[in-house]
Amino acid sequence: MAKAVLVIDMVRGFLEEGHPLYCGDKTRSIIPNVQKLLEREMGQGAKLFYLCDNHVPDDPEFNLFPPHCIEGTSEVEIIPGLAQYPGEIIPKRHFSGFRGTPLEEKLRELEIEDLIICGVCTDVCILHTVVDATNRGYQVEVPVDCVASFDEKAHFFALEHMEKVLGVKLIRPEAKVPQSRFEIPDSWLNGETADIYFPRTVEILSKEGIDPVATVEIFPRRAGVLCGIEEVKALLKKVLPVRDSEVWALAEGDSFAQKEVVLRIKAPYQSYGTYETTYLGILAHCSGWATAARECVNAALGIPVISFGARHVHPSVVGVMEYSAIVGGCAGCASTVGAKLAGLKPIGTIPHALIIIMDSTTKATLAFDKHMPPEAPRIALVDTFEDEVRESVAVAKAMQGKLQGVRLDTPSERGRVTADLVKEVRAWLNLDGFREVKIVVSGGLNPERIRYFLNEGAPIDTFAVGSYISDARPVDFTADIHEVKGKPIAKRGRMPGITPNHRLKRVM
Repeated sequence: MAKAVLVIDMVRGFLEEGHPLYCGDKTRSIIPNVQKLLEREMGQGAKLFYLCDNHVPDDPEFNLFPPHCIEGTSEVEIIPGLAQYPGEIIPKRHFSGFRGTPLEEKLRELEIEDLIICGVCTDVCILHTVVDATNRGYQVEVPVDCVASFDEKAHFFALEHMEKVLGVKLIRPEAKVPQSRFEIPDSWLNGETADIYFPRTVEILSKEGIDPVATVEIFPRRAGVLCGIEEVKALLKKVLPVRDSEVWALAEGDSFAQKEVVLRIKAPYQSYGTYETTYLGILAHCSGWATAARECVNAALGIPVISFGARHVHPSVVGVMEYSAIVGGCAGCASTVGAKLAGLKPIGTIPHALIIIMDSTTKATLAFDKHMPPEAPRIALVDTFEDEVRESVAVAKAMQGKLQGVRLDTPSERGRVTADLVKEVRAWLNLDGFREVKIVVSGGLNPERIRYFLNEGAPIDTFAVGSYISDARPVDFTADIHEVKGKPIAKRGRMPGITPNHRLKRVM
């Protein structure tokens, strides 16, 4: 199926400072992502088209916007960061890349059916091009980390409109599934964590001399994100015999549908019968946490989400909870054990305790900078004593260029963090020359709150989510025997025999 990448308005007039319609630092931040996109898609044979603003001096568009990207000027040139990727340049004088250009004819000649659209600005030329593309029947994908706008609120509105109204597939950054080694405790192997009837069943079968090869299938009661399958595989490797055993599964981080078979085990029943409680419990909680994390990540539309929920769960499960959040798409977590399990460094800021004991946010931040290793991010919590705006600017000045971010965590007693507060903090930091200081928001976040901030155009760089992930409802999984000695069989209400699922891969 032929595919083309449309790169919209990645030209010097929009992406380089000093030009009348420079779109800001946010737009420049997508350049590396667009480069990776082009390398990947062109390597797979996709065609590349640059749709570039190219106006005449008296263009009617200048009644709305300052004169920009006038033909023959340097403003219409593709930015140097993308110029090395060979593609056809198509000048345009309207918002849509289709209007008044030969784009549609060229796509038809190449028998293109799928389009990937990226560039600037999300709410203007990207949106209008997407509208025309979908109206013409093209299947359209928009990578959310490869589009940007000078208007944050309009950017997120456009993305939501494209997905929900136009049927565009928004491509979010892929979560990197951690490569972890799970240790299986003796208490699991001894059956101490099992419902007692399972080890009793195995004991009875053993004494009766009955041990057929049986096939069990595991499926969920609702849709979600699969997590825990790597830990389940580690358990099965410990207990299944090398011969007469097969394990088929979806992969860690895969989305699954309600009642879709995610795991199939075929082996002598006595080898795995004791562990049904254990592997169902692993999948239930881990998939619940991962599903909640994915909901937040999807709502954030490319803005990083980190897990801050360790304080809400028993310490014995902190690591696997935060690992699950990362499988669900979180960029990091706060606990050392969770980060270690995921192969990352823990992410943290400064607690209220340090600030209160030192009686100053500035003193606490300076002490953190003095004593913590260079790789620890310099992110100040700025809502303890003073107004958040005042504390943000004061700490930034005291840190003399070393402050990397501020975290807003205003309690409910003070009205929580609001979009207007975020905008005010950003404005004053910019006014005082601290444009590079990022803003992290935490405190009771969930997908609805995340969407609120985006819909209001709040310039947030990272969301820190706690209890929405840690308190997530487990996904109920059920295990059913479907075959014994090669004979299809099942309890009432279930279909005997193997349930087809082409997505399953043999993993053992």
